[in-house]
Amino acid sequence: MDNTDRMDNVAKTTRTISYKQAGVNIEKQDRLIAGLAQRVPGIGLFSGVFPLDLSAWREPCLVASTDGVGTKLLVALQARTLNTIGIDLVAMVVNDIICCGAKPLFFLDYYAAGKLQGAQWNAVLEGILEGCRQADCALLGGETAEMPGLYAKGHLDLAGFGVGVVERSKILDGSAIAAGDVLVGLASSGLHSNGYSLARKILFSRRRMKLDGPLDGESEPLSAVLLRPTRIYTRAALALCEGVPVHALAHITGGGLPDNLRRLLPEGLGVEIDSTRWPVPNIFRQLARLGPVKNSEMFHTFNMGIGLVAIVPPDSVERTLEICDKAGENPFVIGEVKRGKREVLIQ
Repeated sequence: MDNTDRMDNVAKTTRTISYKQAGVNIEKQDRLIAGLAQRVPGIGLFSGVFPLDLSAWREPCLVASTDGVGTKLLVALQARTLNTIGIDLVAMVVNDIICCGAKPLFFLDYYAAGKLQGAQWNAVLEGILEGCRQADCALLGGETAEMPGLYAKGHLDLAGFGVGVVERSKILDGSAIAAGDVLVGLASSGLHSNGYSLARKILFSRRRMKLDGPLDGESEPLSAVLLRPTRIYTRAALALCEGVPVHALAHITGGGLPDNLRRLLPEGLGVEIDSTRWPVPNIFRQLARLGPVKNSEMFHTFNMGIGLVAIVPPDSVERTLEICDKAGENPFVIGEVKRGKREVLIQ
């Protein structure tokens, strides 16, 4: 008896099973992708194709980044509000890309769940599309995966990937930073997508607060405050790179102002920041009070109201503020580069 005969005998005595019965519905995925393809040309191929015109570049360098949204996703799932988390996903990637002085070109997403739910998937994708619109980049493709047994019921995971381009001679790496340079901070919309493990610990585990309940000093429910989407700074950053001699850009994410600025500083230079120069959003003041959390820990964990920092020469500050205002941002002069230890002092 050959192997084919053995398989036939098994099929006769054992009830057959399909991929769908194992928890993966390929037909459903195909229907969702087909719907997306009507809004995003080219979706559905094995790979995304991006036409790159190199005629305007002398030494083009591709810049790539990948990120997620952390445990903010748990808040979105608990609040059953997934229509903005895709904006966060795009923002966390493109805001890193622009810090090299690069223009974001395209974005790809990874969406995985134990069971694919169309309403969830569509809500997330709507946010991703909006994020790409704000970042002026293409949604080139992505991956949608059902993995029963890996994720709890109703849960999902997200990751984003992006690529940009910059002229080699215009790459921002911090090497141009000099003593006397000025730090201009662009206001954040709130927590953005960092520090949610600490925020959730304080608000939900310690204080037993409800997502649909109030937060002191806010007119919106707690869920709306926590789910404010991350600002996307592409337009302001690219306008600054064209309009002033930017010495560095820093995306203020995990590690806050101290860690994200320190990584850019050349040896022999430090930064002094005056934290009274901008209004700290209410959510941070409430977290510090409710924790309670030390001020140093707050600045080391959260952005504290500053989402992006531009380091520019002192004679370019006024023009920097004008460009940021015109791009719809709220800029503040928050500090200065000094000679000394390679550290960030916050007063």
